[in-house]
Amino acid sequence: MNRKDEIRQSRIKKLEKIKIMGKLPYPEKTRRTHTNQEALKKFSTLKKRKEELFLVGRIRSRRGHGKMFFIDIEDGTELIQVLIRQDGVGKKFFEYFVDNFDIGDFVQVRGVLTLTKRKEKTLEAVDIKLLSKSILPLPEKWHGLKSEEERLRKRYLDILFNPEVKDLIEKRSVFWNSTRDFLLNRGFLEVETPVLETIAGGADAKPFKSYHDALGIDVYLRISMGELWQKKLMVAGFEKTFEIGRQFRNEGMSPEHLQDYTQMEFYWSYADHKMGMKLVEAMYKYITKKTIGTLKFKAKGFNINLGKKWERYDYRETIKKYTDVDIEEANLETIKKALKKFNLEYEEKGLSKGRAVDILWKYCRAKIAGPGFLINVPIEVSPLAKRNEKNPKAAGRFQVIIAGSEQGNGYSELNDPIDQAERFKEQQKLRDEGDEEAQMYDHDFIEALEYGMPPTCGFGLSERFFSVLMDKTIRECQIFPLVRPKNNK
Repeated sequence: MNRKDEIRQSRIKKLEKIKIMGKLPYPEKTRRTHTNQEALKKFSTLKKRKEELFLVGRIRSRRGHGKMFFIDIEDGTELIQVLIRQDGVGKKFFEYFVDNFDIGDFVQVRGVLTLTKRKEKTLEAVDIKLLSKSILPLPEKWHGLKSEEERLRKRYLDILFNPEVKDLIEKRSVFWNSTRDFLLNRGFLEVETPVLETIAGGADAKPFKSYHDALGIDVYLRISMGELWQKKLMVAGFEKTFEIGRQFRNEGMSPEHLQDYTQMEFYWSYADHKMGMKLVEAMYKYITKKTIGTLKFKAKGFNINLGKKWERYDYRETIKKYTDVDIEEANLETIKKALKKFNLEYEEKGLSKGRAVDILWKYCRAKIAGPGFLINVPIEVSPLAKRNEKNPKAAGRFQVIIAGSEQGNGYSELNDPIDQAERFKEQQKLRDEGDEEAQMYDHDFIEALEYGMPPTCGFGLSERFFSVLMDKTIRECQIFPLVRPKNNK
């Protein structure tokens, strides 16, 4: 039996002993009067009044001998020191505490605030109540754990021992709430659209497939944040909508890609992609300032300043600059030669010129610090975007480029039902030829467009941007990322 199992068995015996003594090891209620932070902030006033407080928390350390013990308890707001004297709680209870309370247990302490000889702010206990008995010992050297997989598998311990992870999770909440506040303050309506769809639409991605027992049909987990549904709301007469939620893509994992993540998409009637860029730049500055308190940060080796002028990166010109390939004149074979030249991997099956060009563009994108917008994206890789009126070969599309990566994607949305139907046919053909990321033909959406949709700008932002602000992988920036099940057999 290893040390961990020995401690576990010892604590189970203590648990049984506590029950035999008629005490509840997992009671329902507490009598907490203050958080630890409140007690420490109001220390002088509370001490002066000699007021009895009820504080709660997990025992993080325990030290002492003879007739006096100190413990530190942490409640999520602050850590506070507690003094337990035998003559303060009584000999019988003191022995009960020494024998049965361990580091990791949750407790409620009744006592008064005092200063030790070393002038340490302390709660002197009159009584201690067990709130939750810990069976497993807390690890002693969690900070030194090298395996990322183990840290993410036991994320609760990672958070408990690493203040940076707790801070990251709090910043994540600020990130999404500031996104929501920005849009609500500009008249956008928050909506919810289906997670289960009969046709996975709104993005180039491979969906997760499931089965609906009650209806007897195959369904897909959504791959976009309700793009086609929100556009139907534009048809219905809503002018500004957005949704923040989870979406799912059955694709590979990388520092920038996950299968299950949070996304925001907004749709804005009577606006074009140029109006969208102006709004998005203001939104990114607002979110960044709220989340990290500054517009300047480091990410992926780049020094970023969102406060400076945002550049415009022409798709064709940028690729030509870094690869010497003119994508309008080059055929698929020429582009494939360029992919091989720069050691860029691709799947031969279902490879189209549009897909090949996209791979080449991503190679170039990695060299751009930003901030700025990618513009004049080819129509072949923009099946849901309106054509640029001045250049029909390009889409009215823009992407946010920061730290060598796409940090958001927007369109002047296609509202011509005939054009959209033709593009769906092209996408379906690519899908039939083996491209699992090509879009499906959505007859219901085409019918909705035939009733008329106003000019609309749409934009999507994922938690990838949050990971850039934190300068960490997107996986590390999720609270509980997906990990492979551990074999406990």
